[in-house]
Amino acid sequence: MAERRSKSAEDTGKFVEMVAGHNGWAVNPDEGFVEHLVEGLTENYNRYGFYLCPCRDSWGERAKDRDITCPCAYITADQDEFGHCFCGLFLTKEFAKRGEAPQQIPERRPEDRYPH
Repeated sequence: MAERRSKSAEDTGKFVEMVAGHNGWAVNPDEGFVEHLVEGLTENYNRYGFYLCPCRDSWGERAKDRDITCPCAYITADQDEFGHCFCGLFLTKEFAKRGEAPQQIPERRPEDRYPH
């Protein structure tokens, strides 16, 4: 089996921009906040081999964490209701235009999906 190439923060930043552009989203304009999330995503990729949401508890196993692989399975509902994802990384363009900062939103991930 080939060894997986690790990701740098630069690689992850490009991933974030690509995902946002592909989906018509904006990236949170708070550069320090985004840098912190990019560091978490990069660390999780290098640990687990996939971009795992840094804002949630995980199993560290792709099959069990598929719903919180970035962008997560809950992003559409979160953006529809609140204008941004759970982490506040990806904003709808409408939310971004208002200039508001993302706020904490309720967790949609069912409790039975959390590690125990």
